[in-house]
Amino acid sequence: MNTLKDKNTSIDDIGDSHVMTSIETPMRSDAFAVSTSEKINRIAKLFYGIMHELGLDLNDDSLSGTPHRVAKMYINELFYGLNPLNKPNLSTFSNKYGYNKILIEKDIRVNSACEHHFLPIVGKAHIGYLAKEKVIGLSKLNRIVDYYAHRPQVQERLTIQIFNELKSILQTDDIIVVIEADHLCVSARGVKDITSSTLTVEHGGVFSTADKRAEFFNLIK
Repeated sequence: MNTLKDKNTSIDDIGDSHVMTSIETPMRSDAFAVSTSEKINRIAKLFYGIMHELGLDLNDDSLSGTPHRVAKMYINELFYGLNPLNKPNLSTFSNKYGYNKILIEKDIRVNSACEHHFLPIVGKAHIGYLAKEKVIGLSKLNRIVDYYAHRPQVQERLTIQIFNELKSILQTDDIIVVIEADHLCVSARGVKDITSSTLTVEHGGVFSTADKRAEFFNLIK
């Protein structure tokens, strides 16, 4: 039988490794069995316990409302992308104007959180696709990035999830997704390297060729 000590040793052995067990965000089957308001109340109580264990005086006017504020922030802001009800409407349009070159939207803001330490991941996403029968409104690209970013994430998974969503809705493999981001779990703790950033790429179709990828990267410079 595994003891708590054994479990903690295993976690320490894993360290800061980027462990991604699934392309899908790991979720329990009963993740939405209770209402949003009940989740906020439960998280507030749990965070109260964390602050108490840290030795903070929760009777202080500045701290007394923090557990509830944090709980609301987790549910309604930072991690709203966990709830499929918050998924944006991703309608497409017929490519009536016959545009058949690369369409690129770059410098899409990424605000996410590392699932290993719950610290911010901040950066930019660049998306390109080769328009065929369908096109998608430009703002929808931003909304897709925003939705999948607002959950505890691993950058590799985030990149693949955005790619797969676009592949499904546009019904084409001719897509490329690039994310470049700074991780506070690297810059604010551990090695405390404030100069490094992480770059991830997922592509398919025509972007599997070096020439087409080079064209994309030249255009986003």
